[in-house]
Amino acid sequence: MKLKLFLLALALLTLCSACSTRDDDGTTDGIDNCLNFGESQLNITIQESFTSLPSKVSVFFKVNDNDGNAVPGLIGSNFRVFEKGRNDDCFNQISSAESSADISSNAQIFTNTTFLVLDLSNSVLSGSLPELKQASISFINNVMPTTPTDAKKMGIYWFDGKDELHLLQPVTNVVADLEAAIESISTDISDDPSTDLYGAIIKSAEIANATIDAFEGQDIFAAAAVVLFTDGTDQAARYTKAQALNSVRNSDENISYFTIGLGSEIDQSTLSDIGVSGSVVASDTQELEQVFNQVSDNVAGQANSFYLFEYCSPKRDGSGRNELVIQAFDQDRQGAVETSFDATGFTGGCQ
Repeated sequence: MKLKLFLLALALLTLCSACSTRDDDGTTDGIDNCLNFGESQLNITIQESFTSLPSKVSVFFKVNDNDGNAVPGLIGSNFRVFEKGRNDDCFNQISSAESSADISSNAQIFTNTTFLVLDLSNSVLSGSLPELKQASISFINNVMPTTPTDAKKMGIYWFDGKDELHLLQPVTNVVADLEAAIESISTDISDDPSTDLYGAIIKSAEIANATIDAFEGQDIFAAAAVVLFTDGTDQAARYTKAQALNSVRNSDENISYFTIGLGSEIDQSTLSDIGVSGSVVASDTQELEQVFNQVSDNVAGQANSFYLFEYCSPKRDGSGRNELVIQAFDQDRQGAVETSFDATGFTGGCQ
């Protein structure tokens, strides 16, 4: 369900009132000192928050560590909620049991798209195609859920020396279609032995950004990951390295870039600069599946680090706008973010 329709339905049925706090800073530096959380190791970035009657508060956010690494797999017990009303000197912790605080499915308001971009220039087709197919299929199965969901999809592209990013498989949530596309790759798929690496990066970035924009135009929060494989350097010289890097740097903040290199002819420094979210190298074809799986773990982690946290507030109609702090824990690491919500119309009970 699209977020706009989702919120509209809530507005009609439960007089929902939304309070947007997108892109809030998630460090504890801005948290009220009375909570005394100490140094933060986790960063929470709020994408959106909204309320629905009779008393539910919902906050959609992303969790990363201080190095920018995704923090996936958190559950309701990994969070604590604190509220501060106009009569409170400091924030009061809200009981998880009494507030029914929990992580809810974000499938209604969030989607993640992975773009697998493969170098199919002559050196790959003649020297490592069987291993690339096996590694790609393993990657697909690690990233995509076994049960199809609109929240996670993947598309596959390939490049050679032409000024074109070739579509191999349109974006889909059907694993069998993705696998079949990989299996369909033949040694004669390309007739241009050159490598337009920088062009592939630029065009991939354009596609990923357009995808994010399209979803946001429907009021659906979106993230994307571009995963590019190559066994060489840019040979076409159609675009510059600076242009490729600028396309990455200027991308939407919710787009991750990963690179996978194979063999000794790659420029590891360049691939590392492009793969700002992660860059790995296989020294030979025997390591290819291993490094693809390594990247797949990171891609899945990025997608699973977005959370929809919901709880029932004890605040009631007439209490006005209240301050809210959500604190997250991951083993010995913690971080928090502060936002606010309007309790207009709040009554007892929670749905």
